[in-house]
Amino acid sequence: MSLVVIAIVIGFMIAIQFQTIKKPLVRDTRDIWQLREDLLKEKELQSNLLEEIRSNEEKLSAYDSKKKQSKEEALQNTLQELKVESGMTDVIGPGISLKIEPVYEDIKLGEPVTQVISPDLLKRLLNELNMYEAKYVSIDGQRIINTTVIRDINTETKIDGHSIKSLPIEVKVVTDNMKIAQELYNRMQVSKSAEEFFIDNLRLTVSIPNAKIVVPAYENSIHIQNMEMVKANKGGSS
Repeated sequence: MSLVVIAIVIGFMIAIQFQTIKKPLVRDTRDIWQLREDLLKEKELQSNLLEEIRSNEEKLSAYDSKKKQSKEEALQNTLQELKVESGMTDVIGPGISLKIEPVYEDIKLGEPVTQVISPDLLKRLLNELNMYEAKYVSIDGQRIINTTVIRDINTETKIDGHSIKSLPIEVKVVTDNMKIAQELYNRMQVSKSAEEFFIDNLRLTVSIPNAKIVVPAYENSIHIQNMEMVKANKGGSS
C-alpha cells in the first residue's frame, strides 16, 4: 500500500510538472489581408513618427533663429542704454525743477540787480543734487554729462561753451522714481545752496515734484581721447 501511495503521489507531481512546462502552440491564424492591414498601420505609425521628428527639428531651427535675433536685440538695447547714460537722448521722468533768479527786492535798496551767476555756485549746486541721487540734470537747457566743464571765461559763466548771459535760468533734474524726487524736493527746501545763492543776491526756488520732467539731450560732440580701435588678429578675430 505504501508503494502504491508513493507511486500515485509521484505520478501526480510529474503530471503537474509536465503541464507546467508544456508550451501551448499558438498559431498565427491571420490571413494575407489582415497582415496587409497590420503592415499599413505600422507604416502609418512610422510616418507619424517621422513627421513629429521633422516638426521638432523645425522648432529647434526656429529657436536658434530667435536666439540670434535676441542677441541682436540685446545689442540694440545695450546701445540705447549707453546713449541714455552718456546723455545723447532726451530723458523724461519724475523729478524737480529749480529756478535761479535775481533778488528783485534789492532794487528798492538801490543796489543793482545781479545778472551773473558764478561757476562755483553752479558746481556746488550740482554736487548737492548728485549727493541727493539726482540722475539727469540740465542747466539753462544744457545737458550736464561726465565731461561737462563749467568755468568763467572773460567774466562770463559758460557750460561747455554755452554762455549764461541773463537770469532767470532753470535747472531740471530727473530721478529714478517719485519717491526719490519727493526726498530731493524736501532736502532742497532746506539746502545750504539756497543760502549761498542768497548771499550773491540770487534766489533759488524749488518746484514741487513732477512725474514728467524733461531733460534735453547733450547737443555738443563728445570727444573721446586715449582710446583706439582694437586691431583684428589673423583670421579676422579681434
